[in-house]
Amino acid sequence: MKHNFILLLLFIFYACQPSPQSDTIVKYETTGSIIGYDSALSALIDTGAKPEIIATGYKWSEGPLWVEAHNMLLFSDVPANTVYKWTEAAGAEVYLSPSGYTDSAKRGGETGSNGLILDATGKLVLCQHGNRQMAAMDAPLDKPEANFTALAKTFNGKRFNSPNDAVYNIAGELFFTDPPYGLTTQNDNDPDKEFSFNGVFKLKTNGEVLLLEDSITRPNGLAFLPGEKQILIASSDPQKPYWYRYTLSASGDSLIDRCIFYNALPHMKEGVTGLPDGLKIDKQGNVFASGPGGVYIFNTAAKLMGLVQLREPASNVALSPDEKTLYITNNMQVLRLRMRK
Repeated sequence: MKHNFILLLLFIFYACQPSPQSDTIVKYETTGSIIGYDSALSALIDTGAKPEIIATGYKWSEGPLWVEAHNMLLFSDVPANTVYKWTEAAGAEVYLSPSGYTDSAKRGGETGSNGLILDATGKLVLCQHGNRQMAAMDAPLDKPEANFTALAKTFNGKRFNSPNDAVYNIAGELFFTDPPYGLTTQNDNDPDKEFSFNGVFKLKTNGEVLLLEDSITRPNGLAFLPGEKQILIASSDPQKPYWYRYTLSASGDSLIDRCIFYNALPHMKEGVTGLPDGLKIDKQGNVFASGPGGVYIFNTAAKLMGLVQLREPASNVALSPDEKTLYITNNMQVLRLRMRK
């Protein structure tokens, strides 16, 4: 009887211990803070929330993309020519390498992928700096391979500079920006630069490439406002650190009625890092845009509601499908901000 009682106690003890395979809550280091400028911010973000550093050690992190089907975050390390994936279970690991430059010839500059998006079929589409093209990965998302099909390589017979960021509209047309940041010298005097401008382009479903804008000195992030009748485009020129708003023409093949959505120049003070770069817009039209000092949060009318203040420059953001979590590529690190429950 005593022997059975001891066995019973041991069974209860071990049954109450956490399983080695059970989920554990990882405590991440936090950084930055939330600054509120308008009471409406409280509907979007708990102002006491802190961005968590979920991955670190990169040269320049970019292009975050949450892939709900695989419960993973993909992001580029542009200088490293590598896409990484992050999951809650395994942390960060190499996903795809090379990601933006597949030639064997050595060259300078930041050659990797930058912006990452999914097309309507769920294929990974990459802005490839080194290959100077928009490309799709020819492999399933859960079995990545560095095999690519070019979607857009040239306009009027000239090679792109280095496609930087991209977005699809509901019709499956691809809009993308093309600054010189992936060229060896990263400027307009680069000997390999074939355009006299830095453009915003549209790839139609029939394969035709259209030039939509050639007057933004450093076109960068872009996103549609709800309804897709207007588009925001960031300018990462330190002399013109603006977010522009355009209206699409009836055909959708040109941009009209340009205006400055927001001017970040007053925020560019000593010790503040970053420029207008990548952005995302939620279903209500709230804008989450990386810029000087962190991630700016605007409403549709360009009212600044808040700032995710960060020490390191933010390059881009991604929203979870329920729009409650914001992922931020932040120089050498990647952040997760749980905005609300």
